[in-house]
Amino acid sequence: MNLIPVIMSGGSGSRLWPQSRSLYPKQFLPLVNDQTMLQNTISRLDGLDSVSSSMVIANEEHRFLVAEQFRQMNRKASAIILEPVGRNTAPAVALAALKAKAISEGKEPLLLVLAADHVIKDVKAFHQAVEAALPAARDGKLVTFGIVPTHPETGYGYIKAFVGHGDTEARRKDEKLLKENSVTP
Repeated sequence: MNLIPVIMSGGSGSRLWPQSRSLYPKQFLPLVNDQTMLQNTISRLDGLDSVSSSMVIANEEHRFLVAEQFRQMNRKASAIILEPVGRNTAPAVALAALKAKAISEGKEPLLLVLAADHVIKDVKAFHQAVEAALPAARDGKLVTFGIVPTHPETGYGYIKAFVGHGDTEARRKDEKLLKENSVTP
């Protein structure tokens, strides 16, 4: 079973204004090194076993930017899915899952959903985490990656994990949990 990377490349370009703008958001900027954030995400997949060509979900107005990013790297996306309007993660991943199923020739696809604007400095650790997660994912489990928070952030949900029988399993996700004293759960 091949792993199909799905890179979410939406975004409004509002967080790093004026550098990042609606028609040229941060995932198309070289903020960390000489590659753009999208290109870094694509490159991060190099060296992972059984990885198919990446699929990208992007805003309709960014279609040429996405295609150009791949062209500059001499790579080809398996699909560029265009959203007329951004509707957050779940609808984007649902579209990607339907497309992956359509191109998987009757096989059940396995998706690795990635954000185009994340910075992951330790690529080796990223690869190890993906490889360690594959058996559970192949068994039909939903696997999520995260980081240990360093400060309270009300804009994100939190995952409470426990160590089960050989695996770490999530118990529950507190959706945008607000604490009285802003203590991270």
